[in-house]
Amino acid sequence: DSFHSKALPAAERELAEITALAKEQGGEQYADLEKLAPWDITFWSERLKEQKFGITQEELRPYFALPNVLDGMFGLVERIFNIQVRPADGEAEVWHPDVRFFNIYDGSTEKHLASFYLDPYARPADKRGGAWMDVCIGKSEAVARDVPVAYLTCNGSPPLGDVPSLMTFEEVETLFHEFGHGLQHMLTSAIVGDVAGINGIEWDAIELPSQFMENWCYDRSTVYGFAKHHETGEPLPEEKFEQLKAQRTFNAGLAACRQLYLGQLDMELYSNYDPDNSEETIFDVQKRVASKYVPYSMPLPEDRFLCTFMHIFDGGYSAGYYSYKWAEVMSADAFGAFEEAGLENEEAVKKVGMSFRDTVLSLGGGVPPMEVFERFRGRQPSPEALLRHSGLQ
Repeated sequence: DSFHSKALPAAERELAEITALAKEQGGEQYADLEKLAPWDITFWSERLKEQKFGITQEELRPYFALPNVLDGMFGLVERIFNIQVRPADGEAEVWHPDVRFFNIYDGSTEKHLASFYLDPYARPADKRGGAWMDVCIGKSEAVARDVPVAYLTCNGSPPLGDVPSLMTFEEVETLFHEFGHGLQHMLTSAIVGDVAGINGIEWDAIELPSQFMENWCYDRSTVYGFAKHHETGEPLPEEKFEQLKAQRTFNAGLAACRQLYLGQLDMELYSNYDPDNSEETIFDVQKRVASKYVPYSMPLPEDRFLCTFMHIFDGGYSAGYYSYKWAEVMSADAFGAFEEAGLENEEAVKKVGMSFRDTVLSLGGGVPPMEVFERFRGRQPSPEALLRHSGLQ
């Protein structure tokens, strides 16, 4: 509710701005309209975004060549976690010529800590879409496995001739996200297989390291370590970087209210609603929760969104949808520790990075997530960093 109290006024302001644009540019059918229909909100929101930022994913591709992005990402984790990521192509059998293989070593001892496969390009004929991290070999003392191995899979555009794979900024974020999952698997110190790496971690904390890594995509020194034109070597123009940062907070109030609404609706249905002893239908519950969290966008009488809300009925998020927002809170607060230390203060960043490695990335599922976070941060999570990052503070 403390987050909602900041998000709701922002959402109402954002909706008013979207509505004003629709009235201005939408012609007679919108001129006297008091309230936009749900489908109109989505359409005019995109028009407002184009008007405000004038930037497209495609025009940024030349600045995000995959080889450069990998070098920058590996350089970041070497800097903050004291590890070395080295190509090891040919050391392991691969299932396609495009697949790369890497080893990770401790930066101080040179110990071989882990390895991972990277399958970066789309292959529509034999590979499903999306991006994911998965376990190849888990760490386990019982079966004498000390070097965990991960799969990192993306679906980027393949190289064309002499032109390397060029990524959208969203794809860059996705790569950092999946690598965060991979790091938690690969840098674990837990030796019991069932709680090593990502195993056994409670649902509402599993996205912490992945979303944490995404924050570095908005850190100037990190981005300018890899964002350069693949032909000229020119760095990403300053105004484009500022636009990327501004886009991050676009309609943040609307987005936050929707996630809070869906999380609370899920929890209400699974924790409090009893269809056999209630005069309410599930659609009544939906309207009741919406009236608090998204009063500006109440469900229409014919709305049957709940019938397609597969996350909570068939997607594993039953009474757990809140974890999306909770993970954002935890990851933003974790990144806040680096901000407080000073992102340009190398020694301080390394110190905080090692603390993150020794807790969040190391302890696995054998220690409760709240205790892991408290060991790293010295306190329980606070929403203040996420509010600040979202422009809602």
